[in-house]
Amino acid sequence: MELGKLEEVDLREIWPHEEYNFSEWLSKKENIENLNEILGLNLTDIVKETSVGGFECDLYAVDETSGIRVVIENQLEQSNHEHLGKLLTYGAGLDAQCMVWIVKRAREEHRSAIEWLNNNTNSQINFFLIEIHAYKIGSSLPAPQFVVIEQPNGFTKYNYYSNASLSRAESERLEFWNKLNEKLIEKGKPFNNRKPSTRAWYDVAIGKRTSHIAIELVNKESYIRVGLYITGDKELFDKLWDKKTQIESELGQSLEWERETTEDVSRIHCKIKGLNFDDHSNYEELITDTITLVSKMKTVIMKYI
Repeated sequence: MELGKLEEVDLREIWPHEEYNFSEWLSKKENIENLNEILGLNLTDIVKETSVGGFECDLYAVDETSGIRVVIENQLEQSNHEHLGKLLTYGAGLDAQCMVWIVKRAREEHRSAIEWLNNNTNSQINFFLIEIHAYKIGSSLPAPQFVVIEQPNGFTKYNYYSNASLSRAESERLEFWNKLNEKLIEKGKPFNNRKPSTRAWYDVAIGKRTSHIAIELVNKESYIRVGLYITGDKELFDKLWDKKTQIESELGQSLEWERETTEDVSRIHCKIKGLNFDDHSNYEELITDTITLVSKMKTVIMKYI
């Protein structure tokens, strides 16, 4: 078998200008997905050149499900002090929880600086240092590749903790979400995975700010709840309610419809019974059923939104 040789491409051949070419490219939905994979977020409302005093942030975005504010500083050169200063300035000016610095080459001094910031800031502030490379084989189109140089320790700072500090319930949830992510990858990722956490819920973005699908572990009552959560948008709930018969028929599943909960949230959901943190023997089946239901629910619901 004849094999090609992987060659690195000069970034400036692809993106001559950081603002007009690279930032513009990265802001596109199909391209930001490459970064979402690394961050474990689903960035939406991406704005280019957001003003911060007399400066302009390359990219500013919000995570669709958590509301986390993210600033992205692009530098298609070796990292320098000026851009590190910009990253901190934009993060402070926009009150961001996640700062992402994308560079051609990361100097050791700046790698150490980002590591220090992650180790010495509070749990709500997170820093990423990422290199961008591009490769081609022969006359093929160049393919971009993001390489993480520094990130929050084990990416634990979004509610992930060292195993020593976990309660029993937190440890069980973390194990379940890890297993779910493994199964998602095995199935070709029918929906985007998120970083596993100790929380009882796992949110799945559907491309609409007011809505998302949530997977909830309710161990006390021995079930997994899967459903669409709608924040504030009663018109959307009513629109879906009018299609209740069709939606349930296509899902092959009866649903519980709650227009009002204790907060300004509507919920359309069902339960998968059999969850037991003390017995993992049915986890394979539970997780498979959960992934199947989420995938189907996302497909069906999106037809009526």
